[in-house]
Amino acid sequence: MRLSRDEFEKLTSKALEELPKKFRDRLENIVVVVELAPSEEIMRQLGLKSPLGLLGLYRGVPLKHRGFRYGNVLPDQIVIYQRPIEAFARTRQELLRQIRRTVMHELGHFFGLGESDLREIEGDK
Repeated sequence: MRLSRDEFEKLTSKALEELPKKFRDRLENIVVVVELAPSEEIMRQLGLKSPLGLLGLYRGVPLKHRGFRYGNVLPDQIVIYQRPIEAFARTRQELLRQIRRTVMHELGHFFGLGESDLREIEGDK
């Protein structure tokens, strides 16, 4: 399923707006952006062979590691990759579900959870 960039960004914004208030209230110094696919540099850094292997990426200092000296830094960034997510969805509902799941996964990193923690939470043990 393919959407325009604008439609995909709206669904990503909707996923953020639907977060529980207790999480939304803790989102400080972070931006969420949509890109079509991971760059070759990102794929090389992460050892990926296919751009479809990465749905999202968190870059920054996790919230639980921010001490009193944290400040004067650019916002952390969550990147949501449109084409890889679209490749997993056949319907608009599946697409929205995968966007939500990806946003939640990357926010988990923002809150300081590792991959194994997230897999356990997501049920992908």
